[in-house]
Amino acid sequence: MLMVSLPADCDEEGFRAAARQCLARNLPPEQIAFTDEQTGSLFDTLETNVPESGVQVHVPRRFLTLLSKVLCHRAPDRFSLLYRLLWRIRKGEHNVLNRIADADVQQAERYAKAVDKDVYRMHAYVRFSEREIDGARVFVAWHEPQHFILNRAASFFVDRFSNMDWLICTPIGTIAWRDQKLDFGPAEARPASAGDAVLDELWTAYYRTTFNPARLRVNAMTAQMPKRHWPTMPETAFIPEMVHQAQNRIKAMEERAPDARPRFADVLAERMRRAEPVVSHPDSFEAMRNEIHSCRECPLHGPATQAVSGEGPLDASVMFVGEQPGDQEDLSGRPFVGPAGQLFDRALAEIGIERKKTYVTNAVKHFKFEPRGKRRVHSKPSAGEVSACRFWLDREIRTVSPKLIVALGATAILGLTGRSMAVTKERGRILDLNGCSLLVTVHPSYLLRLPNPDAAEAEYQRFLQDLSLAKRWYEAA
Repeated sequence: MLMVSLPADCDEEGFRAAARQCLARNLPPEQIAFTDEQTGSLFDTLETNVPESGVQVHVPRRFLTLLSKVLCHRAPDRFSLLYRLLWRIRKGEHNVLNRIADADVQQAERYAKAVDKDVYRMHAYVRFSEREIDGARVFVAWHEPQHFILNRAASFFVDRFSNMDWLICTPIGTIAWRDQKLDFGPAEARPASAGDAVLDELWTAYYRTTFNPARLRVNAMTAQMPKRHWPTMPETAFIPEMVHQAQNRIKAMEERAPDARPRFADVLAERMRRAEPVVSHPDSFEAMRNEIHSCRECPLHGPATQAVSGEGPLDASVMFVGEQPGDQEDLSGRPFVGPAGQLFDRALAEIGIERKKTYVTNAVKHFKFEPRGKRRVHSKPSAGEVSACRFWLDREIRTVSPKLIVALGATAILGLTGRSMAVTKERGRILDLNGCSLLVTVHPSYLLRLPNPDAAEAEYQRFLQDLSLAKRWYEAA
């Protein structure tokens, strides 16, 4: 029996080196005992040196994915399991990973899922507090992962907290981000508690406010949020009290049910039913713009800088409807001024349409985004968010009364019609929209996302054809 000793946090390169040595000697799995206890040299019973370069093993991509995850697991048999699968692949079982009933495959999948779950929990349950270290302000957190996941989890924190210095301490090592540089270090003792009173109070207030006692499932909650993580999470101090009071809160909610606020969808339907035609003059338009800017009917108003209403003459013959404001639109308060807007202006100029004679707006009035460090990355609005803004879009249409509406993309179609339609299926056709004409085409941002220059140019020419059709139609109407 050959004893192979590997580090507990062995990486892919280390395991591959050991596996190649074993395969070079044609050693079957039953003749090898892998261990993560450092009891001696890498190969305690090795007597000869066989070059690794002569060993070539072609493995499926799925095995490489499993390898990277299973190596992070703490199970003592993880090295033996991986070598056994590698041996079987080398001996001709190339499709072994497709056998879902195979015991080795099932075990590897279980280990991989456990590692994925551990990474998710680290992302979800780390709580930073601000401290002074060596004269600098650093955000520090403590977390106790089950497995060796620091390398897999680090990129998440770099992406989201790249604009601050932080340190995550764990029993298996540390992750530090300082001066825009990522470092991994040895394990450190748990830092003394130094919570941020203001941030903790805000977070716990939000947590208690959003807690829904009617959906409480204690077993599911503790399974998803194991109690070993509770000491580092300020909101968990209130969980026992909230669980204890859940039944009383449910009873109180039921007693208040007759006076409950109606659903927004019902309110919107009633407002649409009672809506009267809007007189197209500047005073009513400015009033509508002010109402849009004060709208709080959906959560998007919170993180956005401001609402972005449409702009253009109130007697415009054609109205263009996009998806939502982008980063630059959110900051400037004007629609279509970012990269997609610049491409849009270029296309209008080539066709001979003056933008200042058109009305340009969006189906959603607030910028929906995900923070990525210092950047705000566009996020597609949901159907509910589109529905919440449809009242304003209809007000704009009644105010302008255009001859033709051009829907730029799928979200614009949803906002205009209330139903999903395939852009590719309806593109380039004149449709009826409650007595108004509707033309469907792509959003200019779609053209900017095409990686192939030839494909991008071809799609841009199609976009010009759609705009040409719009021009010919409303001029002839």
